[in-house]
Amino acid sequence: MKKTLIILMAAAGLFTTLHMTTTAQDKPAAAAAAPYRHIVLFKFKDDAPKEKVEGIVAAFKALKGKLPAIKSLEWGPNVSPENHSQGFSHCFTLTFASKTALENHYLHEPAHKEFGAMLGGILDKVLVVDYVAQ
Repeated sequence: MKKTLIILMAAAGLFTTLHMTTTAQDKPAAAAAAPYRHIVLFKFKDDAPKEKVEGIVAAFKALKGKLPAIKSLEWGPNVSPENHSQGFSHCFTLTFASKTALENHYLHEPAHKEFGAMLGGILDKVLVVDYVAQ
């Protein structure tokens, strides 16, 4: 591929054109695939005991140490002043290298299934959204 670089040196009144040839070796390495994000929102039942909710949060956070496919895990309770949470009180953001990593090394893993079994009787709703980071 041939590129032309034009350099204008106003102070000297010079106009120079350089021709460069770019080879495959000169091209930057392909950008790494964008991270795959897995967002989980929990709405606990109104009568959910605080200790059980805290146990769920602790168990969710512990998944990072049990499942190496999870590259990062952030979480926090809803603190938005906008009043649009529809009762969802806890947000968890997990990062995976790819959709394949999520599907093959998270969703069907025993640790994830055990965690899911803990939610019965305490969780009112869950909302999950996945996206590829842009």
